[in-house]
Amino acid sequence: MSSVVAIYRDERFSPNSVKNDRAILDAVLSKLHRHDVVAISEQQLNEQHRAALYLSMGRLPRTIKLLKQFEHQNQAIVLNNAKALESFSRSHIHCVMQENGIAMPPEEGTRGYWVKRADFAAQTQDDVVYCKDKAEVDKTKEQFAQRGVHNLVVSAHVEGDLVKFYGVADSFFWHFYPTDTGHSKFGDEQHNGSAHHYPFNVQQLRHTVVRLASLTGIDVYGGDCIINSDGRFFIIDFNDWPSFSPCCEQAAECIAHLANQLLATQTTRKITHE
Repeated sequence: MSSVVAIYRDERFSPNSVKNDRAILDAVLSKLHRHDVVAISEQQLNEQHRAALYLSMGRLPRTIKLLKQFEHQNQAIVLNNAKALESFSRSHIHCVMQENGIAMPPEEGTRGYWVKRADFAAQTQDDVVYCKDKAEVDKTKEQFAQRGVHNLVVSAHVEGDLVKFYGVADSFFWHFYPTDTGHSKFGDEQHNGSAHHYPFNVQQLRHTVVRLASLTGIDVYGGDCIINSDGRFFIIDFNDWPSFSPCCEQAAECIAHLANQLLATQTTRKITHE
């Protein structure tokens, strides 16, 4: 039996999604009953919480610092790993996508722009703002600055179908149209309207998303993309450990399976060294 510490995400990083974010972690834990599991909040985590595996939805700098310490000093496994999370910001992802030729919205356009907070994941509706033109972009940047937020990403609005996707390493991939189900966090889906269901290459999208996950070092992930009328896709968001709300049980099975694989590998490595 291995020890597992599960860490719920601080509520400030779960805008309108607190219940769903807890549900996915609870679903994973229900499938790890063979292990000694403790579930805590980010605020509760301290140096006394020693485990072979940490299942962490945490995003607070203090949480990541402690998890990095556990990885380094105790050779613990952290899912998602703390070293990757330390640099996992919107601005970092933006750079990774640019450097590796991953499809993303252009910087210039004629249909408006998006200004997004890039130091952390969005915590409020004000962290992701649609602007109709460059003048509004400049005004929005000033409003961010007044809040003390200077790390921003600006991209052109792309017209097309909004598609959300979820993944676990390269073993699980799920996508859906949020406007078909009324799924929404901040209501920004209105800028693209109802889905037209333009044909596109799902396997190509999956391949690209798995590649991005590998480049960022994140195993449990989700995001959003736009499919235009030509079937081209543009990734507009990529997040660590989303709620998986439309596919919670299926995702939980895959996350639990990955956790067991990692624990088995760790045990084999220890036996070999001994």
